[in-house]
Amino acid sequence: MAVYAVTYTYVEDSDAARDEHRPAHREYLNGLSEKGVNLVSGPFGAQDAPGALLLFRAGSAEEVRALVEADPFVLEGVVADVRVREWIAVLGPLAEHLQP
Repeated sequence: MAVYAVTYTYVEDSDAARDEHRPAHREYLNGLSEKGVNLVSGPFGAQDAPGALLLFRAGSAEEVRALVEADPFVLEGVVADVRVREWIAVLGPLAEHLQP
């Protein structure tokens, strides 16, 4: 299975909504982690535009998009844009763990 880099761009001024729905969002992603799908995820730093990076292991980009559509952050409308791209880890200490 391939690794996919997913980027979220959050809706402007959605801090309160993200705070409200964060527990469900994290519970959902934790469930995907337990299945080996969500490899790592987290928000960008405070100095960057609000959003997040998630690395998923899946059979296809379409599978990843379906998983993203079920994320409470997406369902509750706090994500303005989602991008899904296959990502191939080549170098670095984590690369061997991310190989297909």
